[in-house]
Amino acid sequence: MTEYWLISAPGDKTCQQTWEAMNNLTSKQNSLSSNFKFHIPDLKVGTLDQLVGLSDDLGKLDGFVEQVTRKVATYLGEVLEDQRDKLHENLMANNSQASMDGEISPLGGEPDTPPNTPVTPSHKTSRERREQWQETEEPGLTASLGDLPTYITRFQWDMAKYPIKQSLRNIADIISKQVGQIDADLKTKSTTYNNLKGSLQNLEKKQTGSLLTRNLADLVKKEHFILDSEYLSTLLVIVPKASFQEWYAVYEKLTDMIVPRSTQLISQDQEYGLFTVTLFKKVIEEFKLHAREKKFIVRDFTYNEEELAAGKNEITKLVTDKKKQFGPLVRWLKVNFSECFCAWIHVKALRVFVESVLRYGLPVNFQAILLQPNKKNSKRLRDVLNQLYAHLDSSATSGGNAQSSNQDSVDIPGLGFGQSDYYPYVYYKINVDMVDSKV
Repeated sequence: MTEYWLISAPGDKTCQQTWEAMNNLTSKQNSLSSNFKFHIPDLKVGTLDQLVGLSDDLGKLDGFVEQVTRKVATYLGEVLEDQRDKLHENLMANNSQASMDGEISPLGGEPDTPPNTPVTPSHKTSRERREQWQETEEPGLTASLGDLPTYITRFQWDMAKYPIKQSLRNIADIISKQVGQIDADLKTKSTTYNNLKGSLQNLEKKQTGSLLTRNLADLVKKEHFILDSEYLSTLLVIVPKASFQEWYAVYEKLTDMIVPRSTQLISQDQEYGLFTVTLFKKVIEEFKLHAREKKFIVRDFTYNEEELAAGKNEITKLVTDKKKQFGPLVRWLKVNFSECFCAWIHVKALRVFVESVLRYGLPVNFQAILLQPNKKNSKRLRDVLNQLYAHLDSSATSGGNAQSSNQDSVDIPGLGFGQSDYYPYVYYKINVDMVDSKV
């Protein structure tokens, strides 16, 4: 599981000092995590009442956007079918497209600007931005540009989609409408494609399987039948393999008016054989009755070249339609997975901003940091962070969570945390594993 912790702490004299203190303690000294600055632009604060109300709504929006993101990823895996092993390389962020063979298109940007350069409130030169980006990049980071870990560790606010001049509520509404539309479109597209796939699978099942149930059209030929006769008809009979000899011995005696030596073995599978028999039309029902007594099954089948051709054409048409829909559907899913995932991380950024202002007050002065805990060090990392920021809210660490403190300190209006996830610093967990995680 690829898990990240998105936290924020109030700025000391500068936000850089907050970053350095935390990074030295968790990464450089103890190797508990890999850390990245998480850049959030200067957003409009609004009033305290607005922030309190927005805090709870953002919690719901967070869950909704994550759910839709995972639904899109899961359905892409279903659509890829036997190419599902390529799902991971098709789940890209920032609209980087991975082709079916894993080739990743390069990200755009200024010639001297690294991809996904963080947007900061301050105005910096391209060289300063590059140095800052390299400073926060972990050595040995070889992830492909556009993959999910790279997008989140080099997060930059999308100014075009989510203008920071808009209020926080408006930005949240933009994301909600955007993802809601994707969710609605996904339901429509998946229903259409699933119906097509289901129809094709049903026809394909009839082409295989036991002779008792499968479609016989591709096993028989015109010469197997007496056609256009006023009196005679040819039946298809399913005979158990163990009863072949019995069939040859008794089929002419099951009723009168059987054409002698008219039976022929057309096909057989592991359990049954498909035989023809020619008889007079007036004894067909009597023949079926006596055949059933001997456990010989007469299949209902009429040889009609036009109908057989139409059946084959239907399968061909469905296969063609599925191929036509497959490419555009995969592209739509890839593009809209990226849209949802990027929107989800923006919701996380909004939540960090709102909770940080509610916690730490005005003027806005906090440092958002993304941590990737090293394996088996999560508990130790949590203890180190609790000690480092215990002075922010001692009640959060006195007994492991807020429930162990007095009731007054437990009730924190506007903070959208479950009590078990309440720490002295703002904290959100982000799991970017979209392949194995379930919706």
